[in-house]
Amino acid sequence: MHTLIFLKSLVIILSISAAVVFLLHRLRVPSIVGFLLAGMLLGPHGFHLLKETETIQTFAEIGVILLLFTIGLEFSLSRFLRMRLEVFGIGGLYVLIAIVLTTLTSYQWLNSLYTAIFIGFLVALSSTAIVMKLLSERAELDTLHGRISLGILIFQDLCVVPFMLFIPIMSGEGGVIDLILTFGKALAIVAVVLLSARWIVPKLLHQIVHTKSRELFVITILILCFGIAFLTSEFGLSLALGAFLAGLVISESEYVHEATSAILPFKDSFNGLFFISVGMLMNTTFFVSNLKLVVSFVIGIILIKFISGFLSMYLLRRPLRTSIHTAMNLAQVGECSFVLAVAGVSAGVISNNIYQGVLSASVLTMLFTPFIIQVSPFISNRLSSYKLLQRLERNKELLGTEISTEKLKDHVIIIGFGLNGRNLARVLKEINIPYVVLELNIKTVREMRKQGEPIYYGDGTKVEALSRLGIKTAKILVVVISDAASCRQIVQLARKENPTLFIIARTRYVAEVDALFRLGADSVIPEEFETSIEIFSRVLDHYKVPEKVISDFVDTIRRDGYILLRQREISIRRYLPEQYTILSNLNIETIGIPADSPVAGKSLKELAFRTKTGATIIAVERNGQTQTTIDPEFSLQAGDIVFVTGSENDIKKATAYLTTGKI
Repeated sequence: MHTLIFLKSLVIILSISAAVVFLLHRLRVPSIVGFLLAGMLLGPHGFHLLKETETIQTFAEIGVILLLFTIGLEFSLSRFLRMRLEVFGIGGLYVLIAIVLTTLTSYQWLNSLYTAIFIGFLVALSSTAIVMKLLSERAELDTLHGRISLGILIFQDLCVVPFMLFIPIMSGEGGVIDLILTFGKALAIVAVVLLSARWIVPKLLHQIVHTKSRELFVITILILCFGIAFLTSEFGLSLALGAFLAGLVISESEYVHEATSAILPFKDSFNGLFFISVGMLMNTTFFVSNLKLVVSFVIGIILIKFISGFLSMYLLRRPLRTSIHTAMNLAQVGECSFVLAVAGVSAGVISNNIYQGVLSASVLTMLFTPFIIQVSPFISNRLSSYKLLQRLERNKELLGTEISTEKLKDHVIIIGFGLNGRNLARVLKEINIPYVVLELNIKTVREMRKQGEPIYYGDGTKVEALSRLGIKTAKILVVVISDAASCRQIVQLARKENPTLFIIARTRYVAEVDALFRLGADSVIPEEFETSIEIFSRVLDHYKVPEKVISDFVDTIRRDGYILLRQREISIRRYLPEQYTILSNLNIETIGIPADSPVAGKSLKELAFRTKTGATIIAVERNGQTQTTIDPEFSLQAGDIVFVTGSENDIKKATAYLTTGKI
């Protein structure tokens, strides 16, 4: 009987969720909003369609564990250690400012210091599950604001431990010694988990993989995921943080990709249940009866969290626009706050009315989060454009780095100094092409300037920064940043400032290609398609397709804005040159005649080409024109593309003869 009740509840959940998500999808509203609304409709404060709420909450916790586990898999421990400033510096300052501001505000009408501080604990935490899911869907985890958001969220999850430990003290039931002992145990378990990433887990997975049992591998991954989450929970840490640490542990092994593929099918299925369970918590009756109070809570929470986020990043010298953008991303109350709130009510630290008010406001901030994150690029750009805030930005910029624009002419401007930017700069330096680099990461700017790079701190979305780099006299602009919204704005601004500038933009998203072309980019390089081009070029080369034919095919794809690869059906015959249709079954190679080749200016008769190599020249392309009638008196010239057929050995001899004059 219990099984039938459970199945009935599950069918109701999935049916209502599917209907709501489908309807909102047609309206282009994020699925998270649909799950939250579905929970409000299904729960005890909605239409009372769901009675097995405890079971659903269990599934919800599993969803959060799997979500944070996959984020840990994608993150890696080495990257976590590199982000210690974001985690402990910016994250610590954010939490401190949020608690202080909330305590000062709450104390004005509560007149209870402990209650005000506890509400500060609740407000200081943001939703790791929602923010990470949305940033991941928008492919913004690798952007500057994405990395800072993740660092702050990690620190907030770490704070759940001391916050929980303070509850007995606030209620008068615990002492400072108990707090120190429990906190020490929590730190010890985190250290053990992280140290195992280097010595224990890689060896364990190595032994499991050698059994060649897919089932055993999946079971081992699930044991690590839920086992570490359970272990950390036993020591007072959150399940979500334990799952994240488990992901970090496995991320250091060579089997991380297989582990990710094993977990992904479960993650999305359970993750929706988490948001549904959050929606069920909201008491709609209390919300309607205390509408003004709840709305005031919502406004206050968003303002306090925005101010806390902005100040914590700005004081630690993060870019102005990034500070605003990240602060908006974190302007909601997190799922761990619900756990804290329940413990606070049980201990008598807060009353049930305060609990319901904070809970209702928290669910609403979660509900608004997808929309806030969607508009945050636009708002951060507008706010950072105001003159007063621009003065603040200038005060942050490195002194003594003004560029003499008179010396800059026909140079290359590189926006972003990640892997692509560094590789481009290395090549430009090698062949003495002048260039300058604009980068938002102050640490990178300082390090690279010590190495002699012409790199400067600034935001490429601001006309002042581009003007300092000589945008009006530059020849080429190359935008290689991960932030899609900023990339679009930079392209549009640069085209307006210099109509003759050649603009190259790199993007990770296929959907961005057309938009960037419309905004003024001359060349857009989507990473996915460039990888595809490299793959099919090597495949065609292995099948002995002439190099010139492959080159023409690739040039056509790039020239047409990758339209060919975006079509469902590819008509090869439309795009490949006519030579390939005729000669596809022959062993053919194309050989270019270098300018210093000894054969240049000599006829085939003088060279005795066929006698010496055994190969046959069937066509020659010269100045864009293909000649297929090749007689013994035909003279080769530097720059000719020679089509040669014969055995592999004959073609090797021909290549050596035409390029060096020797066999």
